[in-house]
Amino acid sequence: MSVPENAVPDLRARVITGLTSGLQTCWKLIRFVLPLYVVVDLLKGTALVETVGGIFAPLMTLFGLPGETAFAFMAGFLLNLYAAIAVLAPLDLTPWQVTQCGLMMGIAHNLVIEGGVLGSTGARGGLLTVCRLLIAALAGLLLEFGHWLLVN
Repeated sequence: MSVPENAVPDLRARVITGLTSGLQTCWKLIRFVLPLYVVVDLLKGTALVETVGGIFAPLMTLFGLPGETAFAFMAGFLLNLYAAIAVLAPLDLTPWQVTQCGLMMGIAHNLVIEGGVLGSTGARGGLLTVCRLLIAALAGLLLEFGHWLLVN
């Protein structure tokens, strides 16, 4: 009797495949996230973070965030969410501020690559990227307004 091609592997094979795949993914993330985390943690005490944070503070204050979160937004917009998380982790944000960042970055992340992919499909990648940024900003403003109503 022959085994069908699409037969489900036995439990042992599935566990080994799952563990191997999971460990490979963890290793990729650790290699990427850990160095970013260390760099941001080291830079946190320097004038660079304060200077850049000061420049972006007026904009970030609109969303109830400190200026230093601009680094995380740049990482999220240009790279990916893992980079943004690595930058956010050492910033000592409140749970609400992390939620605010997560909402906005969830809408607009990895803009360069995704804009290029959209453009290659015939969609207007640049226009859709601008729309994602505007929607993220609008969502952030609405969440900040709601938070302000609850606090005040």
